[in-house]
Amino acid sequence: MKLFLFILMLTAVVSTEATFTHTDFQITACSDTEQEFVFGTDEEETYHTDFNRKEGVVTLPDFADYFTYFEPDIGEINLCKNNLAIFTKAYKNPVEQIDSPQTSIYPKDDVLQNVENTLICHVTGFFPPPVTVSWTKNNEPEHVTENIKVSQYRPNNDGTYNFFASLKFIPQEGDIYACTVNHKSLQEPQTKTWDVDIAMPSVGPAVFCGVGLTLGLLGVATGTFFLVKGNNCN
Repeated sequence: MKLFLFILMLTAVVSTEATFTHTDFQITACSDTEQEFVFGTDEEETYHTDFNRKEGVVTLPDFADYFTYFEPDIGEINLCKNNLAIFTKAYKNPVEQIDSPQTSIYPKDDVLQNVENTLICHVTGFFPPPVTVSWTKNNEPEHVTENIKVSQYRPNNDGTYNFFASLKFIPQEGDIYACTVNHKSLQEPQTKTWDVDIAMPSVGPAVFCGVGLTLGLLGVATGTFFLVKGNNCN
């Protein structure tokens, strides 16, 4: 797969009492099978185009000021693919950079028995896209065919990409989940596993609190007893 990538970097300086430098970026990328259009600020994505649903997705946090983005039309992607063919011919089909992915798996929230959670498979450091991610539960892939979401490909500073796949699940003690990543750089798929290990609440703090409260009450009672005795002696 050949990849054509265009990155536009804009630097804005905001002057108030202090000076802050912010970096905006725009990425237009395409290959024989993929296309990508992304805006971002300070290495964080703020917008991308979902070409499958043919709509723009604003990923600004709720507290951010509203900002309107323009959506690329099909002509822009066709231009990207046309440039891809031109550059491939002009540079005589150069050897493509290939970087292997690094994968990690972790839950989004603290794990509680029978409480719905989200398991995240993070794939980073790979080039070029795409990667594929599949899930299994207790070595049975058919148990996790639903409640699966994937992100857009997001750029890293070194030119590689990162990618998130997520799975909603209900933790049950002893279950084993795995995400398997495939990429053209790998001789065999890369698999990471995660065991459901639900921590039982500790009784230590409650015991210490109870003992401390009891000793405190005994101390007050003892002090009151001697105080009364002392007054009687006087």
